[in-house]
Amino acid sequence: MSKLSHLSKIGTIADALKYIKSNQTLLCGGFGLSGIPETYFAAIAKQPGIKNLTIVSNNGGLNHIGSDKLIEAGQVSRMIMSYMGRSKPLMNSYLSGKIEIELTPQGTISERCRAAASGIPAFYTKTGADTWIEQGKMPVKYNDKGEVIKYSQAKETRVFNGKKYLLEEALPGDVALVKCWKADALGNLVFRGTTLNFNQVFAQAAAVTLVEADEIVPVGSIEPNEVHVPGIHVTKVIQSTEPKHIESLQLARDHTKSDNDSDPRVVIARRVAKEFENGSYANLGIGLPTLAPNYIDPNVSVVFQSENGILGVGPYPTESQVDPDIVNAGKETVTLLPGASVFGSQDSFAMIRAGKINCTVLGAMEVSQYGDLANWGVPGNIKGMGGAMDLVSNPEETKVVVCTTHTTKDGKPKIVKQCSNPLTGSRVARVIITELAVFKVDNEGLILTELQPGATLEEVKSKTDAPFREQLSSSPKL
Repeated sequence: MSKLSHLSKIGTIADALKYIKSNQTLLCGGFGLSGIPETYFAAIAKQPGIKNLTIVSNNGGLNHIGSDKLIEAGQVSRMIMSYMGRSKPLMNSYLSGKIEIELTPQGTISERCRAAASGIPAFYTKTGADTWIEQGKMPVKYNDKGEVIKYSQAKETRVFNGKKYLLEEALPGDVALVKCWKADALGNLVFRGTTLNFNQVFAQAAAVTLVEADEIVPVGSIEPNEVHVPGIHVTKVIQSTEPKHIESLQLARDHTKSDNDSDPRVVIARRVAKEFENGSYANLGIGLPTLAPNYIDPNVSVVFQSENGILGVGPYPTESQVDPDIVNAGKETVTLLPGASVFGSQDSFAMIRAGKINCTVLGAMEVSQYGDLANWGVPGNIKGMGGAMDLVSNPEETKVVVCTTHTTKDGKPKIVKQCSNPLTGSRVARVIITELAVFKVDNEGLILTELQPGATLEEVKSKTDAPFREQLSSSPKL
């Protein structure tokens, strides 16, 4: 029997760069700035002969970090991603027609790559049904005048068990760029915290996988049951040399619970907290929904999921607990509760689409009388849907709670007869909670079930641009 230790995939950055050429599709791991292959980004940006790259990633870089380096160097012609983030170089290049962007739901990206890794050419998913994704209305390319000159392709659909599904094709890469915690000479990989994200599935979905590791360890020091990606998928491993970055540093001291009942956000968060059932699993959107855990009854236990790969999200860290390898879906530093688990994006969105998450709480730009939700963009200002379309893809199993202020800052109703902004999902919202009222949604439309403290029926009527039935309880839900 031959000795495995005689094999070695360890190399230098120069060795690895030989595999990267112009016109390739690169699958770039990471989520936000967590777990990104920054050593590779820095090295490729210094190779001006490498051009016309297609980058597949969850999001763009930030402040000259990550894929920003390649965009600024003029090496990228196309990106497939779920969210543009705050990258000014990316946004400027997109709106001026220098880069095409194919915005794709986060879970669909991971599943397209899992299909590629499994030798499956295509699959059906409910994510994106009745949205611009299905209809082929996503703006892909602008001209230098800021006019859309290319849209996405409409999706083929098919009905299974009375529900509409979209056909999505596998997404293989020529090269995957992956960041891991530990690697050995055989290419066995171990990830830490939430850095599994897209790294794990991307590592398996490309013809060539180039890895950078925090630690390169001897063969045999990684236990077989600890391996996240087996070496068969890995081409080269180099030592990671670039520092880690944190996109959104959040500390516990900056997030103390507020009891200011005059603050609409507090009013909404208090009421949202009543929607969680004991022993349930829940997902919280970014922003306002993240306040709700502060007001959960101490006798109610809820396991919070973060779509970048956590079950058991804990509170924000103290300064000594800050860890760039542990972030939530908002790219914020968080902690993990005792008993928490971490996993890759492909597994996270599998549990979401399958309805394993009992409740998801999302913000809204608009929500219609029949529960249509629009919360990811407005015409002319499209940054991406992230994981929102996946989160509402199975409303029969996952209760979708929408929490939002009743009107926009300029007083326009957010609860409307029909959404004017692009949809996240059709007929998905089951409960709508604002600082004025609580509505339930059924097949016939809106039902006003509660008035928030201090609100009147007349005020709710005047600020709601949709008809509703009244089934008011004698007092708000406590």
